[in-house]
Amino acid sequence: MQKRIRVTVNGSTVEANVEPRLLLVHFLREVAGLTGTHVGCETSVCGACTVLLEGRAVKSCTIFAVQTDGRKVETVEGLATNGNLHPVQEAFWNEHGLQCGYCTPGMIMTSCQLLSDHPNPSREEIRHGLEGNLCRCTGYMHIVNAVQAAAKKLSARA
Repeated sequence: MQKRIRVTVNGSTVEANVEPRLLLVHFLREVAGLTGTHVGCETSVCGACTVLLEGRAVKSCTIFAVQTDGRKVETVEGLATNGNLHPVQEAFWNEHGLQCGYCTPGMIMTSCQLLSDHPNPSREEIRHGLEGNLCRCTGYMHIVNAVQAAAKKLSARA
């Protein structure tokens, strides 16, 4: 049995018939063709699959696609505008907040919500805000630096 859903993904409508058990991460990758959201642990531990659902960071391996029917989802592909990286993406690049890149989309999406909620977080608040995202490569220092740099750039824009 399939259900027809209509989801706004990165500002575009995606309609599809899906199995009720299809996870959002697989919907984004296989149906919407957006492979920036990574499949990590599939148990909600690593955060590689984090996207914004109605502006809130969620692990897309914990949500069924049918639960997003009629809602807005933003992935890492939706952050850049007119060929320009989002300030968080740019900061991760400039501050070397990525290494292998596997956790990066989830870290970036979580950082976007963190900075939306707390425009000028301390290093401790950044670490706390990113607790649900794991990285095996960077040691986190560069990620924290990237979030701080993005906060400064976003504050200067406002």
